Amino acid sequence: MNFHLSLRFFIFFILAALPCLAWFVPRFGDRWFRRVEGFGTRFARKKGAVVVSIALAMVLMRVALLWAMPIPARCFHDEASYLLAGDTFAHGRLANPPQPMWLFLETFHVLQHPTYASIYPPAQGGILAFGQVLGNPWIGVLLSVAAMGAAVTWAMQGWLPPRWALVGGVLLVLRIGLISYWMNSYWGGAVAATGGALVIGALPRIRKRLRLGDAVLMALGAALLANSRPLEGLIFCAPVAAAVIAWLFSKQGPAAAVALRRMILPIAVVLLATLGFMAYYNWRVTGSALLFPEALDARVSGNRPLFLWQARKPALRYNNAQFEDYYNVVEYRLYPQTTLVRSLVSKSHMLWVFFVGGALTIPLVAFPWVLKDRRMRLLVVQCVISGLGLAAVSWFFPHYAAPLTATLFILLVQAMRHLRLWKVHRRPLGLALCRVVVLLTVARVPYVVGYQVKYPECPWSRERTGLTRQLEATPGKQLVLVRYGPQHNVAIEWVYNGADLNEAKIVWARDIPGQDLEPLLDYYRDRKVWVLDADVSPVQLRPYDGGGTHR
Repeated sequence: MNFHLSLRFFIFFILAALPCLAWFVPRFGDRWFRRVEGFGTRFARKKGAVVVSIALAMVLMRVALLWAMPIPARCFHDEASYLLAGDTFAHGRLANPPQPMWLFLETFHVLQHPTYASIYPPAQGGILAFGQVLGNPWIGVLLSVAAMGAAVTWAMQGWLPPRWALVGGVLLVLRIGLISYWMNSYWGGAVAATGGALVIGALPRIRKRLRLGDAVLMALGAALLANSRPLEGLIFCAPVAAAVIAWLFSKQGPAAAVALRRMILPIAVVLLATLGFMAYYNWRVTGSALLFPEALDARVSGNRPLFLWQARKPALRYNNAQFEDYYNVVEYRLYPQTTLVRSLVSKSHMLWVFFVGGALTIPLVAFPWVLKDRRMRLLVVQCVISGLGLAAVSWFFPHYAAPLTATLFILLVQAMRHLRLWKVHRRPLGLALCRVVVLLTVARVPYVVGYQVKYPECPWSRERTGLTRQLEATPGKQLVLVRYGPQHNVAIEWVYNGADLNEAKIVWARDIPGQDLEPLLDYYRDRKVWVLDADVSPVQLRPYDGGGTHR
């Protein structure tokens, strides 16, 4: 039996054994659990210390796992585009000038005209730039996930008793913060989750005691959403805005002068500054304050409708076979036309796998009682509205739902609170099941770590990293001509570059069949030229001998 199957059998045994133990021996380990819970209850009263501790735990635990899960290599198209944004910002600019040889350097999710820039909103790029300045872009990812843990825990403290907010923070660290792709890739998720947590965490504090700082935090959260997941963030914020407006005009609302001074004006100032920055960023990247980079890319390169109800576009013609395959074939295979109901079901399953999984499904048996909690209804409505919005979009990954992270964990922990009170024939079954939830969440960590040690992700990308180090150790500047075979897997993309294509040590370019290479070779005549055959195993890197010039 191989390692992976052994781990799976072990985890299935744990999943079966612990709930049975909870039924037959609900007080098993009660003395030890009471000590831990007592310490947690006392510590949870120090809210500031809890928030800081969650962030520190996220950093220290992930660093401690570097022996098993090293700094991730870039794997997917989107990650490389975000890394380009980070490199661009780290060079002190928002966009790069267009490249004369763009035809050979063209790659996925990157604009070539009117500027050379990432198509994505700038927040994740800013995080990666911060990490790059500190030594490695992944440092920015690590710190952003730590900030997410702190923000989500702070948000839960506004909605839940302190000890339950601490439980939620621990579950967040173990379920998402430590071992999910939000931490172990460059795709992001944590920035938008932090923004959503600031928005939803500020709401109960504003209602309880209207303070300037909470209003500013809410606005800053909205600003993070606007610059990370703008569409999903707008949908997420709509119910909160409606709740705030209803509260302002209710009998419990503050006096108009107080609301204006402590909330409306601060929020307006932050949001106007955010809109100004976004307009300026768009102008620098696309040449128009109202044209988002991603919208421009969809106009010139994208072939898949954004929303389910939109008609399929005619097939477009591209400059290379990889784009032809990706935009005209692969996207429709990965994201076929479907109905809203089917989309909602499939995306709900993806969200369940990522955010909930087996262990955190147990508290959902108490979710009907959560629906009866008047204070939680806004969060439920927010989930429903955001879920419908996510279902209407053609594409989906779990980080699209990142703004909902705090909302989902508040609802999950509230369900645990109800579950903990359950008794069957005076047996504290609910108490035991809540303890089982935590134990299973802890047990999942070594399982996932062991799986990733045995089956590291994207071996081809690590191969590219090794070749990059080899070329960096070679004297002089290098130009690598990447050749793809007719059956190339377009998910494996070697042609990605940094922000400075003139001074970069290594430039990766496409060897396009039928396209004359002489202009490219002349432009980079001061470089040693290599040919990379990407579709042989192992990949072959050899000096260019002139045999690849196509006419």
